[in-house]
Parts: sequence; structure tokens; C-alpha cells
Amino acid sequence: MSVVIIGGNERMESQYKQICKQHACRAKVFTKMASNLRDQIGCPDLIILFTSTVSHKMVHCAVTEANRNQIQIERCHSSSANALKTILKAHCA
Repeated sequence: MSVVIIGGNERMESQYKQICKQHACRAKVFTKMASNLRDQIGCPDLIILFTSTVSHKMVHCAVTEANRNQIQIERCHSSSANALKTILKAHCA
């Protein structure tokens, strides 16, 4: 399963990837807006939005891509490791 995480804390980026790896998921993490974010998202199985630490522009870009490619979106206000584990348990089980 492939996952794209949008938002979150920069210092947690490697931890997010490690948690995804433990749940047998490949992950891309975007904590800052990239100029070509739309192209880099690709077509994952799940997009996770950490809404407390993400810009409106990034949310709009992610939602547009999700609607265009029919990708499931999970929104979470907290950007903690525990929140990510909970989301992955629900979607990868």
C-alpha cells in the first residue's frame, strides 16, 4: 500500500516513514509546499492530511488530486506518531 502524508512536523518526517514501513506501506512525506507538489503526489492508495500543520494551498492541491484520481483522504488534526499509527491500523488491516 502506498501512502502520501501531507503536513506534519519536519523533525518527524523520518519517524512517519518508519511507522509506515512497520505497517507494510510505502510513504512519501511533504511537510512543506513544493513547487510541483501536484506532480509528486502521484496516485497513492491513501492521502493523509495533518490539518493542524498544513497550509490551505497544500490541502487544496491534495484534495484536487484526490478527487481527480479517486484517492481516499484521511484527515487528522493531530500530527503525532500515535495518530498516524491509528490511521494506518484502520486502513491497512
